[in-house]
Amino acid sequence: MNELAEVRTGDIPRRNIELPFKEEPLDIVDNAPEPEPDFKQVLIRVEACGVCYTDIDIIEGRVKCKIPLILGHQVVGRVEALGLGAKGKVGIGERVGVAWIGWSCGKCKYCVTGLENLCSDFKPTGCNIDGGYAEYTVAYEDYVYRIPEVFESYEAAPLLCAGSVGYRALKLAGMADGLRLGLFGFGASAHILIQVARRLYPSSEIYVFSRSSNHRELALRLGADWVGHPLDIPPKKLDRAIDFTPVGETVPKAMEVLDKGGRLVINVIRKQTPVNLDYVKHLWMEREVKTVANVSRRDVEEFLGIAARCSVKPEVVLYKLEQVNEAIRDLKKAVLRGSAVLKVH
Repeated sequence: MNELAEVRTGDIPRRNIELPFKEEPLDIVDNAPEPEPDFKQVLIRVEACGVCYTDIDIIEGRVKCKIPLILGHQVVGRVEALGLGAKGKVGIGERVGVAWIGWSCGKCKYCVTGLENLCSDFKPTGCNIDGGYAEYTVAYEDYVYRIPEVFESYEAAPLLCAGSVGYRALKLAGMADGLRLGLFGFGASAHILIQVARRLYPSSEIYVFSRSSNHRELALRLGADWVGHPLDIPPKKLDRAIDFTPVGETVPKAMEVLDKGGRLVINVIRKQTPVNLDYVKHLWMEREVKTVANVSRRDVEEFLGIAARCSVKPEVVLYKLEQVNEAIRDLKKAVLRGSAVLKVH
């Protein structure tokens, strides 16, 4: 039988209500029927699932989803069965991962040009498709990934979203060795990304801006050249910056410390507060702002390989599946150092 953590209609508050709007925002359902793989799907016995801030956006109503819903889009587990039409891309017993991209149409102009993350029919895992806050889940065979052997399942889980979307942001930033990189916020995604950036761009300075002294200490340990509060003025202007924070106020602050011709990439699905920019103060002199929209399969596949080669080691706080509400609350309060992961099997 299957145990799962599920969002139900009554648990979705009005927009911008702060946690804890309910002490236990997710319902734990015991003895739920085991899901069956549909056409071209595989059944996965979940070993670990990362907890992402996007899950909070879904709970709080900033991101639309199907209801009821099983959250979780950083899933690692073993293939238990193949559905009809599955081509044998992965075999029974293989360890695989499932990311935010759960399905795309494969036919639109975005899909055929490698931009499937912009597909209008894009279906996210743990949002439009049930995810991995459960003992078993199903996923489309073409949207699962073999996990490098160097990672434990709980270590690999954050790489499937926090790591992969951070990697996409780094690509969108147009980063190059020698450019100065700023990271605003230092949670699950940024603490993974800095490990990759340190290896890929050894001559670059990396500045980290965080409200948390704990996070600033971790950033220094992982190779940051300078750390400060988001309101602090860094010693030098930034060439590239990535914003991981959930609030809009960070964007103008980042633009103010961006050099001429610099670029900021916003690496969140939703901001909880407005973004207010002044043309002359923040955008003039060819400064740019880009946003990350989802991840493609190529992003995930590339990043898993890079993370293995760069010996990335996520800082992980483990929770049992039945502790999912505690994990959600800790993530919301920003008391975690690194990534929250549910250890299921």
